[in-house]
Amino acid sequence: MTKLSRRVLEIEESVTLAASARAKELKAQGRDILELSVGQPDFVTPKHIQDAAIKSIQDGSASFYTVASGLPELKDAISQYFENFYGYSVERNQIAAGTGAKFVLYALFTALINPEDEVIIPTPFWVSYADQIKMNGGVPVFVKTSEENHFKAALEQLEAARTDKTKMILLNSPSNPTGMIYSKEELEAIGNWAVEHDILILSDDIYGRLVYNGAKFTPISSLSEAIRKQTIVINGVSKTYSMTGWRVGYVVADSEIVAAISKIVSQTTSNLTTAAQYAAIEALTGAQDSVEEMRQAFEKRLNTVYPLLAEVPGFEVVKPEGAFYLFPNVKKAMEMKGYTDVTAFTTALLEEAGVALVTGAGFGAPENIRMSYATDMDTLKEAVRRLKAFMEN
Repeated sequence: MTKLSRRVLEIEESVTLAASARAKELKAQGRDILELSVGQPDFVTPKHIQDAAIKSIQDGSASFYTVASGLPELKDAISQYFENFYGYSVERNQIAAGTGAKFVLYALFTALINPEDEVIIPTPFWVSYADQIKMNGGVPVFVKTSEENHFKAALEQLEAARTDKTKMILLNSPSNPTGMIYSKEELEAIGNWAVEHDILILSDDIYGRLVYNGAKFTPISSLSEAIRKQTIVINGVSKTYSMTGWRVGYVVADSEIVAAISKIVSQTTSNLTTAAQYAAIEALTGAQDSVEEMRQAFEKRLNTVYPLLAEVPGFEVVKPEGAFYLFPNVKKAMEMKGYTDVTAFTTALLEEAGVALVTGAGFGAPENIRMSYATDMDTLKEAVRRLKAFMEN
């Protein structure tokens, strides 16, 4: 009899982390592997943010515990950030910070999900959503989107998925893995529908500042007071400020929900690393020039690599509007090479072509693969060259 809990046996390992681990293993063996699996910017954290953390260490501020849900100054910085980029302010008791947006998301599900509560998730979806819901006894309800509709769920689909057990709908715009963005009109329709049926809206805005070619990110929480009251915003500093290693995420929501999350944080991690909090304060309130520089670099990479990837035999690609991923449909490519399983096909690309990508299976997309373009241009071009050579041989 296994000693492990049913809960842990029912969840899957993150496919993105698994892909990265295998790529590192092959690299350690001396293999020439191009790593395009991990969703993190390749830029070093801007110096003024680093300096803020160093100062907090040197002057002793980082030596001690803080309030479990974050420094008051960090909450003020988040509130100021919301004034600047969302168009409204929030109070300290509506904010909780934690050890990365992923953990904050888990704490949120722990605070809100009861057994058999249903959460509607448009697919493709970020790999951890469904398993975190299941870990807390909830039921993920998937709404399948398509390339033809730019991976966006239609209101009729959401209504068809709604039951008397529906507690929440999860939106991620710009999306990981597709890079799609919902328009203001689409979000208004979804928001009003959620208000009408008293369904919570969980808005994962982690890629909100990374949009390209004139695309616009609209925070659903900014559309009306009624929608805002129904919305929980998850965000963090990892993608926008190239701070993935600092592990700073936060939630903005109704004070009752935030108090519940803060209680969970206090009984699990306690406060996130104090020096990282001071770094996040500087990121949110300091100079934003580096954000635009990185955004422009991602945009240039997208515009260069997208047409190259579209020329790879069997790869069909919808051009994304945000985040930093391409998510080609490889059904034809698999047929051409004799594969019926996208994970096996992705493994072949790693083992034979030396290109580390992520299977779409973990994103609820068994005909797609995810390719990160958050790396240098030379690596991206060489990766596409190898993919093309693999398909043509």
